[in-house]
Amino acid sequence: MEYVIEITDLNKSYGEVRAVRDLSLRVEKGELFAFLGVNGAGKSTTISMICGLLKKDGGKILVCGHDAEKDRDFVSRMIGVVFQNSALDSQLSARDNLKSRAALYGITGKEFRARFDELSRTLDFSDFADRSLNKLSGGQKRRIDIARALIHSPEILILDEPTTGLDPQTRKLLWSVMEKLRREKKMTVFLTTHYMEEAADADHVVIIDGGSIAAEGTPLELKNRYAGDFVTVYGADEKDGEKLGLPYKRLRDGIRVSVPDTEKVTELIVKNPEIFKDYEVIKGKMDDVFLAVTGKDLPGGAAK
Repeated sequence: MEYVIEITDLNKSYGEVRAVRDLSLRVEKGELFAFLGVNGAGKSTTISMICGLLKKDGGKILVCGHDAEKDRDFVSRMIGVVFQNSALDSQLSARDNLKSRAALYGITGKEFRARFDELSRTLDFSDFADRSLNKLSGGQKRRIDIARALIHSPEILILDEPTTGLDPQTRKLLWSVMEKLRREKKMTVFLTTHYMEEAADADHVVIIDGGSIAAEGTPLELKNRYAGDFVTVYGADEKDGEKLGLPYKRLRDGIRVSVPDTEKVTELIVKNPEIFKDYEVIKGKMDDVFLAVTGKDLPGGAAK
C-alpha cells in the first residue's frame, strides 16, 4: 500500500485557538479522499500546511515521502491546488494565466502549447481560452482554475470546495474529468466539499470537528455506524408497524420503518412476508452521518 500523504500528530494554533489538534491521517495513491467539516473546523489550515504554505506548530507531514516544510520545491511539484477563492488574474486571458503558471515549472514553448491543448480539450475551454477572466462565467473560470492546478501534471490534486455555486452541467464535467485522471493517471484527489453526494463517492472519508478527527472510514462503514437504514413498506398501515416492533412513521402510501441495517430488513421480511409485498430499502445518507458525528448540518445538495 502506497501513501502519498502521511500526517502524524499535526498541531496548529492561532493564539488561544487550536485550529488543528493532534491530527493523524494517511491518503493512499490514486484514491478519492474526502475531508469534511463545517467552516472553521480546520480543513483549510490543514491544506495550507500540507502544501507548505503555513508553518505547523508540531507533528509531521510527508508528501510522497518528503517533508512538506523542508522540501517545499518537491512538494509543490507533486501537488496541484484548487482553492475556494480563485488564484487567477482576472485581467489576463485563460491562456496567459496558464502560460505564466506553467513558466514557474519550466514549461514553455512547444511543451506549454502541447499541455495547453491537452487541458483545453479535457476541460472544454478552447472556445473562451483567449477571453479575459473577468468576462467569463463562474463555471468557465472554475475550469481554468482546475487547468492551472493541473498544468504541471501533479501526482495529487487538492480540491477545496471546487463545485460550490456551479451549475449541474459544469459539476458533472469536472467530476468526469477527475474520474478520468484517477483512472488513467492514477492521480490522487484530496477533496473538501459541502455536497454530500460527492463525499458519498469517496474511497475514504475523514470528518474533522474542532480541529481533530471525529470519524473516519469508507462511506459505507460510516453509514452503517452512524446512520441507520429505512425500509418503506407500501400498502402497510399502523397495525403492521406495531407488529414489526420498530420505530416507524406513517406515510400517505404506507409506513417507513427505521432499521439498524439491511440484515434486519431481511429478518423482518422472512418473518412477515404478508406485510412486505411492496417495499423499498434506503441506506442512511452521508448527511445523516455528518449530523450524527458533529451535531451540525453541512449545507449542500441531496446526499446519497
